[in-house]
Formats: sequence, structure tokens, C-alpha cells
Amino acid sequence: MHDQVLLPGGTFTMGSDEFYPDEQPVHEREVAPFRIDRYAVTNEQYAAFVDDTGYVTVAERELDPANFEGADPADLVPGAMVFTPTAGPVDLRDWRNWWRWQPGAYWRRPFGPESSIDERLRHPVVHIAFEDAQAYADWAGLRLPTEVEHEYAARGGLEGKRFAWGDEPYPGGVAQANSWLGRFPYDNQGVGDAAPVGSYPPNGFGLYDMTGNVWEWTTDFYTPRHLRLSDKPVDAGKRANLLAAASAQDGFPSIPRRVLKGGSHLCSPDYCLRFRPAARSPQAEDTGMSHIGFRLVGEA
Repeated sequence: MHDQVLLPGGTFTMGSDEFYPDEQPVHEREVAPFRIDRYAVTNEQYAAFVDDTGYVTVAERELDPANFEGADPADLVPGAMVFTPTAGPVDLRDWRNWWRWQPGAYWRRPFGPESSIDERLRHPVVHIAFEDAQAYADWAGLRLPTEVEHEYAARGGLEGKRFAWGDEPYPGGVAQANSWLGRFPYDNQGVGDAAPVGSYPPNGFGLYDMTGNVWEWTTDFYTPRHLRLSDKPVDAGKRANLLAAASAQDGFPSIPRRVLKGGSHLCSPDYCLRFRPAARSPQAEDTGMSHIGFRLVGEA
């Protein structure tokens, strides 16, 4: 069911000191051999899981008003965050300019009630919260990768380079991953959406879309910097979550954040240069979006 590649493991250089502070410090990490999906999990694969189990994703579930003090009950309907291009330049400091809450959006209706995955079976499944990805992994007898495993796999054996293919974002003017081409968030001269898995060249390990296309869940809780070498290794999310320890604000519960890796088709050099192996982003566990998917790993 899952086409996986066996990776040899070993020591590699993790992180970057060239781009965003949370990618620091650059340090050596050791990873044991493991298997990893050649492609991100697709709509077709996720549909097989749902058909077999009857699983209902977070985006489809009714919301409990008790968890959202002060919110209008009329606004508490199932749905998800959907990217929407703007008509022209906007303030890039406010992500609300291009993200909208879409009632009725979920993995099978990625853009809202009128949309469908019928022509998107080979696209990566999106609108998947961490719990939804974990449930699929349990069903498949596999697991989600750690952040270290994902970055090691994304580098494809290429040590110390900015991108999975070298140091230039578009070598020879050719895109090597599905990212935003043009001015963000209104002028996309690329795909403009997630592409079917395997649409771009594989990395050195024969893995597709480890950067670009959709962000991918890992099991690690997010911290603002990598652990120091003297700290204990990240252990697949069992370590206390520094962000979750904060008290609830504005009447809403504090939600644990996990690390996303790989960037997406929305990553643009003028806004978010994160279609790189070292890139990372925090994501609330209960929130799937139209550019977040996942892939699985297994033991060697």
C-alpha cells in the first residue's frame, strides 16, 4: 500500500544559520536507518482509510461552544482554512489577508462544499490535523516521522546545501519543487495549487516533494530553536511542549504546536523561503489547512 524507501541513517548536519532563527543552531544529528514513503499520502489513500474505518476528521466535527468563550455560536461550524489569492499587493505581515475560514471545507471538499477530490486522487490529502494523520498512521501500521528523520530524508544525502538539489532556488531557471512563482499572494505564475505527487524531480534518495507542494506533519513539538547538543534528543513528541504550557489567552484554550517540515506551494522568496530541508514551522495540532499533508515512516 505504501511505496517506501529504505534510508541508511547516519550522521548529518541539521539546521541552517542563513534564513530563520528557529532553524538554528546548525548541529550534527544522528539518525537510525528507517523507511519513508516515496510520496506524500494521497487523497486516494486517505479515502481508502476512511472507507474502511468510518473515521471523521477534525475539520468535519461539530465545535463545542464551551471551548470558545465569547464566540458567536453561528460561527462555530465545521470547516477549515483555505488559501485565497488577493487582488493585488497587501500587507505581508497579516496572514489573514489571504487565508479565509471556509465552512464545509475538509479533505474530501478541499475548497468548500462545492469542490471535490474526484479529479485529485493523486494529489496529497490536505486539511489534515495532527490527530487525523496519526489515526491514518495507526491504521496503516506505520508512524509519522520525527523532525530529524524528515530533514535527513529531505536532504537526500546532499550535505550542507540550502535546497534539496543545491544552493540555487531555481537552477537554470527551472523550478525543482512546487513553490510560489511570482509576487505573493496575488500573482502566481506557477501551479497555483498543490500538484499531483511526483510531479517534480526526486531528491538524491528517490523521494518526491520532500520540499514544496504541501507542508508535512512531524511528531515533534515546536520550540523556537533547535535543542542544544547537550540536551536530550527530541523523542517523537514525548517531551514537554513549551508553547502548550502557556496559559489560555482570550478565552481560547492553548493548543500544542507540532513541527511542520518541507514548505508548500505557497512558499515564495519574497515572503516565505521555506521550500528547504532545514525549514520548519509551528502548527496547532487541531488545525488542518489547504496546504498541509503528511507522509509516513516505518522501521528498517
